Amino acid sequence: MSLVLSTVFLAAVAVLATVHPAQTRESRGQDRSVEVVGTGVHHFSTARIHSATPTDDGVLVQRSTDTVTLDGDLAGTVLYHSTARIDEANGTAVVTGAQVFSGTVLDGAPTLLFDDRFRFDIDLRTGATRGEVHFEPSKDARHEPRVWCDLIVTGTGSTPEGDSTFDYRGTCRTR
Repeated sequence: MSLVLSTVFLAAVAVLATVHPAQTRESRGQDRSVEVVGTGVHHFSTARIHSATPTDDGVLVQRSTDTVTLDGDLAGTVLYHSTARIDEANGTAVVTGAQVFSGTVLDGAPTLLFDDRFRFDIDLRTGATRGEVHFEPSKDARHEPRVWCDLIVTGTGSTPEGDSTFDYRGTCRTR
């Protein structure tokens, strides 16, 4: 009888040992972090320019609505309301604003994420682009799991239509 109980106990331990550690943390409501990578296209060719206002110091402030398509670990569309400060004399542009991502993260359930902390720095002479994106659930998000993503974006070129291509890399946290 003791041998039967020992066999059952060992079988139960073997089954528990095959559960991924992140699965047990998630079941207790803990965070799980995963590295993410992918590519994207910023659709300048379909952007809507709302205003372009020169400042006294020679900087052009342009407000627009654009879309971005993401592929890879984040797959979906970003609606992007930006304010670009374009300094032709120094050959730079700084882009900030607000954006909403609709899509999936790591092939999960559809989600809606918000970011009003992004920043892109562009060298207008070379086209080099580098930026940070900080997606998080909206304040009233009711979907599970809740997802946060911090990404570094690096420009890689452009399409024949003039749209920018880029790679992204970062970390997404789910709870």
